Amino acid sequence: MPAVVKKFSPKTLGHSLRAGVSACAVALLLVSCQGADTPATSSTSSPATNKIAEPAGLASPQRLRLMSAEQYTNTLAGIFGPDLKFDTRFPPLVRTDGLLGNGASSAGVSEAQLEQYQRTASLVAAEVTNPTHRTFLIPCQPADETAADAACASKFLGSVGRLLYRHPLPQDQLAPLVKDAGEVATRFKDFYSGISYVLEGMLMSPEMLLIAEVAEPDAKTPGGQQLAAYSLATRLSLFLWNAGPDSRLLDAAEHGELKTPEGRARVVDMMLASPRLEAGVRAFFDDMFGFDDFATLSKDPETYPFFTGATAADAREQTLRTVVDHVINQNADYRDLFTTRKTFMSTALAPVYGVPTGTGWTPYEFPADSPRVGLLSQVSFLAVHSHPGRSSPTRRGKALREILLCQIVPRPPANVDFSAVENPKSTIKTQRERVAAHLTNPVCAGCHKITDPIGLALENFDGAGRFRTTERGEAIDASGSLDGHEFKDAVGLAKALYDAPQLTSCLVERTASYGLGGSLSDQTKPLLPYLSQRFASEGYRFKSLLRDIALSTAFSEVAKGGTEVRAALNSSTPSANK
Repeated sequence: MPAVVKKFSPKTLGHSLRAGVSACAVALLLVSCQGADTPATSSTSSPATNKIAEPAGLASPQRLRLMSAEQYTNTLAGIFGPDLKFDTRFPPLVRTDGLLGNGASSAGVSEAQLEQYQRTASLVAAEVTNPTHRTFLIPCQPADETAADAACASKFLGSVGRLLYRHPLPQDQLAPLVKDAGEVATRFKDFYSGISYVLEGMLMSPEMLLIAEVAEPDAKTPGGQQLAAYSLATRLSLFLWNAGPDSRLLDAAEHGELKTPEGRARVVDMMLASPRLEAGVRAFFDDMFGFDDFATLSKDPETYPFFTGATAADAREQTLRTVVDHVINQNADYRDLFTTRKTFMSTALAPVYGVPTGTGWTPYEFPADSPRVGLLSQVSFLAVHSHPGRSSPTRRGKALREILLCQIVPRPPANVDFSAVENPKSTIKTQRERVAAHLTNPVCAGCHKITDPIGLALENFDGAGRFRTTERGEAIDASGSLDGHEFKDAVGLAKALYDAPQLTSCLVERTASYGLGGSLSDQTKPLLPYLSQRFASEGYRFKSLLRDIALSTAFSEVAKGGTEVRAALNSSTPSANK
């Protein structure tokens, strides 16, 4: 709820609300986390009947998460429509256990960050209430635009508040909002100034920005706890749609549908069939693949004059389009993403791939004898994991290990001597010769033995992702190996990766962590073998994996204590970040 301020000028609202948000965040969320969720019908039904051999007694931590910029944007687009234009610049999250999403459960909020939230909230509120949009975004008209109208304000703020706060607003919460809107409308003789004022406060309220999960006793498990209905709806929506729940999902929570196995399965299946699933899948893979690195990607313009900002943007988009089409539209085997020759092509990417240009995005399939196969041969992976002016077998191998196989490659020691490989007058011509120098150094050899044999298989692609057969006049040897499986080029690497059991187990781990809202705990890690078994039996279909996670007991049951929530609360105020 926005703080009541002494001055009602929208221009000064943000400065007053900063103190209000900081002061009320802990008090508000401490109440929420102890079970003050809006009541919903509960059920003592048994777990969903479509699960097989799920370990008993699993419970995930009760989370408090900071909403990401994309979740915020998607939520507002779902409420006000996609045509509303505003600049959302939220603070970056810290990548934790391979995902930025995990960092949201331990992020704090500083004064500078609150200012960013306030600027965004001000822009959105102004857009919603301007004459162009308010006629269709506000479902009523005041009797007099120059005066307060409690009935119309209540109708709009109650409807919007339910979606912004992810639960219905009880009268004791709605009434002060309507009162504030009325006071501002009277002061400025403008009904819509009052609505804009209150909406701005709601958009930067801790109830909007901080997702505090609420637990309640689980009647079917003595001493156990489960997510309250609206918290379960929110966890589902963030997982599958990367946005707050819509009205239908909140209705399901309100009517107790999420608390029965059959009802929850119906809701999850509805969500998986929704067009909004694409946004959720894109968000997950964008996070898992580390595509936030595109924000700092740069290439030497003299070495790669064809690699522009449009090339980088389209490289990211190409991979996401390929993934979405493969795992959603085709519902195909996840492993095939690394061996398929089907993708999409744009005008900006065509010169890099050496294919004819077209107009806009068009489906494209590389010939059967092409060296391009799977995601590893796409510009997104090749360019991001290279140096500005040359390729990097080590970076590519490290990325493959850490991103796709969930294996940690240690950072290089601080005292490593790179002179042998970075000497501009060196006679070394190929990357294979360059990285061989690392293998002669005992300090470096341990890590390079697990990264370089993989990365060298991609040496037929330069630092911008173009295919080549020579480097500085020398023929490229692209042979390599992955955990004992030897191959001669990128096509062989793709096949070895397809066969690697860690490829699918890593996806299961990342997806489960993403769905549960943070790093896996000792109480949730036993879920992974079960999910991996299910994933294999279902033909490695990603939508099936999403469904299994969403319907698992660990997804809805929460561990007692709320320690992670309390830790997050302690870091959610500005003073914790000074």
